[in-house]
Parts: sequence; C-alpha cells; structure tokens
Amino acid sequence: MSKSVVALEITEEHVRAVEVRPGRTPLILAAGSVPLPPDSARDSEILDSDAVAIAVRQLWSHAGIKSRSVILALGSRRILVRDYTTQAMTADMMRQALPYQVQDLLPVPIDQAVLDFYPASEVGDQVSGLLVAAVAEQVESLISTLAKAKIEVDVVDLLPFGLARISRALLVPGETAAMIHITDHTTYVVVMLDGIPRFVRIIPVDLPTTTVRARRAAEMQDSLAAQDEFEELLAPAGVGAPLRSRASMRVGGSVTTAPDPNVADLVHQVRNTIRFANERPGAAAVTSVYLSGAGSAIPDVAAAIGQVLGTRVEYVNINMITTSKITLEGEFALDLVGTLGVVYGGTF
Repeated sequence: MSKSVVALEITEEHVRAVEVRPGRTPLILAAGSVPLPPDSARDSEILDSDAVAIAVRQLWSHAGIKSRSVILALGSRRILVRDYTTQAMTADMMRQALPYQVQDLLPVPIDQAVLDFYPASEVGDQVSGLLVAAVAEQVESLISTLAKAKIEVDVVDLLPFGLARISRALLVPGETAAMIHITDHTTYVVVMLDGIPRFVRIIPVDLPTTTVRARRAAEMQDSLAAQDEFEELLAPAGVGAPLRSRASMRVGGSVTTAPDPNVADLVHQVRNTIRFANERPGAAAVTSVYLSGAGSAIPDVAAAIGQVLGTRVEYVNINMITTSKITLEGEFALDLVGTLGVVYGGTF
C-alpha cells in the first residue's frame, strides 16, 4: 500500500487536515477540522502556541489521521507574492543568488525572510515567474508549534500554488482561468494558464461565513448572559435604572442583521484584481472563474463576482477533485480544496 500524505492548514478559526493515499486515483482516507480558541492564531500565524498544539492533537485523534508527517499549507496576508524576472540558471544557483537579487524588494531584512521562486516561462536567457517571500519567524513558529503536537513538517508550500495545481483537472488546455479561494478572513486569487500560476494576490477581508457568524453569536450570547447576571446583582439593591434586557436587543424575537459591507468590498477587490491581471503586458484575459472556500457559499457572492467580471463562475468542492472514503460536504468541502492542493506538488 502506498504511503499516505497529509496536508495541514492553520487558520484563524480552525486547524484543518486531510490524509490522502497517492495513486492514479487519489483517495481521501481521513479529514477533519477542529476550532481554535479566540486569539490563538491568524491565518498561518501562531499567537498561542500551546492552544494550537492542543487543537492539532485533538484533530489527529478525532479525524483518525495516521501519518504524523505533513505538508504545511501556507497562506497569509503577510506573504509577498510578486512577478519577478531574472537570468535563467540552475535551481541550486537560483537559491544562492535570489537573496542578493531581491533584498531591496522585500518588506523585511533578507535574513528574516524565507524565499522561493516559481518559474512560469523562459525567453532566451531570461526566466519569469513568481517571487514568494514569507517572514522566517512566522514559518519557524508554525513548525515549532506542530512539533509540540509531535507533528513533523516535511514541506511548506504556498496555498495559492496548490490551488493552481488543482485547477489542471478542471481547465480546458490553453485556458486562462482564475481560482478564487474565499476563506473566513483571507481570499486568494490565482490566475493561471494550464495550471501554471501567472499571478497571485492575497486579499485580507473578514467575511460572515457560517463559522464566523456562529462564533459572533456565541460571543453575543456570553455578553448578554453576563449582562443579565449583572442586572440580577443590581436589582435587589435597587441600584440605578434597569438596563436593556436580552429580549429588547432583538426585533420580533430574532437577531437583526444588516448586509455585511465586507462582502461588497471583497467583490470590488476581486474585480480590480482580475482587471489588473488582465491588463498586464502579454497577459491573456481570464475567461473562467472557479470559486472555493467557505466564503464562496455566502449568499449572492458567486453571482456578484460573475456579474462584475462578466464571465462564468463555477463552484469547486473537494468531491470534484478526488474520491473519498468519508462524507465531505458543506463549507468544509469548499474549504478543504485549499488544504488539499498542496499535496499535488509532485506527490501524485
């Protein structure tokens, strides 16, 4: 039996993992997600190492994941991804030369960065592609936190590159398309040709996904319960005027919600991102768009993106990409697309 491969992603809301058996027809053996306590992490960034390590241990136990070696999916608003052209050279020479070539392009000192280069095309003695720079401390913190849970990181891979590789199973040869992976707090836009990423943008935006709305509701309930308890303490002594009761904060017995302005902001940023990608010199226009991630399930998001881009939009969930021994559905199946993508980096 082939050795299984595990992809792991740490987000602000969850730790999420999927275990896959490689082969001509990849098979998901196990998958799961465990919520994180508030303020313990941001997307691919550790704030409370112990809390995250506990959640990872729970994830392995609850999901029944066997392997303790992982490919870590990296996706964060702090990661720089930009076009870069340099002289063609061997991979080893590129690794040695890159820090000296790009040090003036980075927002952090070169000795505090982790660099990668994804070649996309070569003309003459020049190679063009995408330069990736992450903060070394951020990556080291992720690896050390997972070590606390007895998880070893074999490879760290950029989540948008995994999305591009997944797209190969969806695209018509020669088609320029965009994968837009919309998560609770970060959206990834990847424009690719034949599965090769040509443009990546990472958009920080907080969205009212089911997970986020549930957390906010729980926080509100806790706040209201504390308020009621405070009122009960004051009432016997007759202190002050009565505060608004829990029921008075609702209209018709239900919580009122207004349209979330962040949804409109996301659609606006996606439109500008695709427009910018289309207008780059020599770029082919995006002709199709694929949506994944829990945020894509927010009502009207897909329709609004399709309208502003003037192109067809399709959903992508995990069941469209591979087969599974377990049932995967809902927002989890949409989110898992980004996590799974990194195992396609030459594994299959």
